[in-house]
Amino acid sequence: MNRQLTVLLVDDHPVVREGYRRLLEDSGRIRVVAQAATADDAVQQFARFKPDVVVMDIALPGVSGIEATRRILAHKADAHVLVFSMHEDSVFARRALDAGAAGYVTKASAPRVLVEAIEALAAGKQYLSPDVAQTLALNPQIASGVAHHGLSARELEILGLLAQGYTLGDIAKQLGLNEKTVANHQSGIKHKLGVETAPQLFRAAMRLGLISPM
Repeated sequence: MNRQLTVLLVDDHPVVREGYRRLLEDSGRIRVVAQAATADDAVQQFARFKPDVVVMDIALPGVSGIEATRRILAHKADAHVLVFSMHEDSVFARRALDAGAAGYVTKASAPRVLVEAIEALAAGKQYLSPDVAQTLALNPQIASGVAHHGLSARELEILGLLAQGYTLGDIAKQLGLNEKTVANHQSGIKHKLGVETAPQLFRAAMRLGLISPM
């Protein structure tokens, strides 16, 4: 491959972005032409630089990376978006793919996997890291796009954190949200799932594959 592939890196942590920039550019086949920390910035940078591939984190402050993916694809229907996330749960991968992402790689993957995924997407292919492909195969209910009860990507994220015992304040800090916003999301989650108590939320999160059985 003579021409280097161009990439837009979207992650709200500058140190993390710099680490992945070095990793990608060390391959000699990829050049990071732009970086973004928010969904709005990602859309603007995409329109400006027109990269071959967008590497998108899910956990962005405010609007999630999944919504950012939808906005980029609304701007350019054939954009190649690779979601690169700490979330290994199949439900997040399914939501990302439903939003139009062409690939999903977890941050637990080996560095070469991220490079392979970018090259695959630039060639017009889809790519799932092996761990995600396995979890989707093992959970056909979620893989078919059902069983999430209409929860948004952000609500799924918050439900998983609530089920792990995080407080509203903890979640607000982790996701860069206002605590009242997180409380509103919690209310919406309970309404959609038809639950009231913390144990019921925990069981719902377990059914959705957001946490593992104890």
